[in-house]
Amino acid sequence: MLRLVAIGVLAISVLLLFLIVFRKKLGFGWLSLFGTHLILAAVGIYLVNFSGFVTDVHIPLNPATVGAVTVLGLPGVLMLLGLKIILL
Repeated sequence: MLRLVAIGVLAISVLLLFLIVFRKKLGFGWLSLFGTHLILAAVGIYLVNFSGFVTDVHIPLNPATVGAVTVLGLPGVLMLLGLKIILL
C-alpha cells in the first residue's frame, strides 16, 4: 500500500514538473545550468578535500553536501568546512 502511494506521488510530481517546464516555456536550458552547478559543487568539495589547504579535514562527497554547495555556491563549501572543524 505504501509503495503504491509513493509511486502515485512520484507520477503526479513528474507530470506537474513537465507541465511547469513546458507551460512556462523554460525548455531544458535550466537543466544544463543546474548540471553545471552540480558538477562545480562536486569539484569544489573535491578540491578542498585533496588540496592539503586544511589538513585532517575531509568533507564527505554525498548528495547532501553537494546539494548544499549547489544551492549556496562557494560560501556553501566554506560553511561545510566550518561545520566540520567546529563539530569534530
